[in-house]
Amino acid sequence: MCGIAGIFDAAGEVPDPALLDRMAGAMIHRGPDDSGRLCRPGAGLAVRRLKVIDLEGGAQPITNEDGSVAVVFNGEIYNFAELRDGLARRGHRFASRSDTEVIVHLYEEHGADFAARLRGMFAIALWDARTAEGILVRDRAGKKPLVYAQAGSRLVFASEFQALLQVSDIPRAVDPGALGEYLVRGCVPAPATIYRGVRKLPPGHRLRWQRGRMRVERYWRPEYTPKLALGERDAEIELERILGEAVRLRLVADVPVGALLSGGIDSGTIVALMARLSPSRVRTFSIGFQDQAYNELAHARRVAERYGTEHHEFVVEPDAAAVLPTLVRHYGEPYADSSAIPTFYVCRLARTRVTVALTGDGGDEAFAGYDRCRAMLWSGAAAALPGGKRFCAALARRIGTRSRRGFRLAKFLRGVALPAAERHRYWLSNVNENLMASLLSDEWGREVAAARAGPAEAADTDGDGLPALDRILRTEFLTSLPDDLLVKMDIASMANSLEARSPFLDQKVVEFAARLPARFKVRYGVTGKYLLRRVARRLLPAENVDRPKMGFGVPLGGWLRGPLRELAAEALLGGRARGRGYFGPEPIGRLWAEHQSGGADHGSALWTLLMFELWHREFMDGRPAPHAAAAVDGPPMKVL
Repeated sequence: MCGIAGIFDAAGEVPDPALLDRMAGAMIHRGPDDSGRLCRPGAGLAVRRLKVIDLEGGAQPITNEDGSVAVVFNGEIYNFAELRDGLARRGHRFASRSDTEVIVHLYEEHGADFAARLRGMFAIALWDARTAEGILVRDRAGKKPLVYAQAGSRLVFASEFQALLQVSDIPRAVDPGALGEYLVRGCVPAPATIYRGVRKLPPGHRLRWQRGRMRVERYWRPEYTPKLALGERDAEIELERILGEAVRLRLVADVPVGALLSGGIDSGTIVALMARLSPSRVRTFSIGFQDQAYNELAHARRVAERYGTEHHEFVVEPDAAAVLPTLVRHYGEPYADSSAIPTFYVCRLARTRVTVALTGDGGDEAFAGYDRCRAMLWSGAAAALPGGKRFCAALARRIGTRSRRGFRLAKFLRGVALPAAERHRYWLSNVNENLMASLLSDEWGREVAAARAGPAEAADTDGDGLPALDRILRTEFLTSLPDDLLVKMDIASMANSLEARSPFLDQKVVEFAARLPARFKVRYGVTGKYLLRRVARRLLPAENVDRPKMGFGVPLGGWLRGPLRELAAEALLGGRARGRGYFGPEPIGRLWAEHQSGGADHGSALWTLLMFELWHREFMDGRPAPHAAAAVDGPPMKVL
């Protein structure tokens, strides 16, 4: 696992070694164990390495035998041993046991199509001196990030924004379209970033740069047809087999391996399979809250006890404001998924004992675990009834939104009243479109509206002919999974020098799940993750399988009225925020007053605005966020 950075120069100049060192140094948390750099006419590659496999021999950059092809790589290739054997039979010579070296030889055999043969998570930068071509590649699901920008005759790229922004001629200007998307979704979807002129390489894509010409190409997408002709029992057996294989491959490491364990069936199933496959006692790590409405520790503990794991727990206190500057700095652009807080802490807890941790990420997207997936099916039926949309809209107005449950129910009903194409987006929103329009100043409102009126950069309509559930799951996999969930886990884990591995995002698991008939995912419109639940029922306590999904949220509403009130009030209502011109002070003041009085729960919207302001202070003002000096690595934690 690494942080990578580099420069491709169309003019053929040798990149500045000191600049490459600064770029890599900004990501030392991603790779505290080693560093490397290569500078040649037309290209420079740099890396910070976290040693996981081939601890002594896997240094990067790595080249082929004659040095004409060089690569730096962030991630893990799980089928590297199989690929290595095949390449060795074809005459390729290897100088290490690392998975990275497989990439250069695979490129020699297959050219730019090499990534289609990799099974793993990866962000790759490769330079071919013979053709003066640079290639960037990102894995299918988007586990590993890669951002880039053109600066004169150069293409600069890195794993994180902190590294990219070491290049002084990349302007720090807010992209209005990205601002609009951030306010609605709480994150900036690929290929956009909050910085005008900086882009993310989307999942399943490669970028080819040759003599100043750039093209971005898709090399993979999930296929949901044709459907598999399997009976229920055979499907259950096959799912357990391929998921077990995915877990087995992710146990391969030369460092300690553990698991992040919540109270849900996804991570619980992974831990159960680890216990079956691991020769030693599994180490598990869980996070909880004092507020029992958000606390899953008892459910996680039940799984840990069943499998006799070496279990560790940590309770997140409401003074989590101390970690906000750390989060802001590592994410590099505004990011408003509040579950980043417990995710950061559980990764920090895990890193006290292990270097690699398996997670349950991807189970909901593959097997329809989210409430909104079933809601899309229900809402279609409700909206089709005569007067159904009007009834739902009227009922939403009558429901109180002071409680979390009331807020969610009202949001569901308001979504039913919307056109079908807008419902899913609305249910995912932090700030709905009308509220966003009211919050923005006149000037920025016009800029945001104009930027968002154009065609979407990553428009992908190939799913238009799919059945409703497949269409929803495809949207989840291509948008909210890589833009939100996987960003959260990558940054939280790598900020703590921890490698996170996700068996549910294994290529074979994803492709199998995509082609399962809908009845194996949602049964009777009520039970989500039906087939996965059948597997889990034999592995986990019944209480864990049958309990309602809780999610990984935090008690934002209460925190913003209590321990985070002072920080948020200063950031949202103070002179610095008012003077920026992005938002009108009056609507934010009304939102704040309503929330503080308990008249409504505006926790998500206020948190979205707060994280934007803290990001702006850190990256645009050039001044540190509040409490930064005391929280560079986060506050101390007590391990139970």
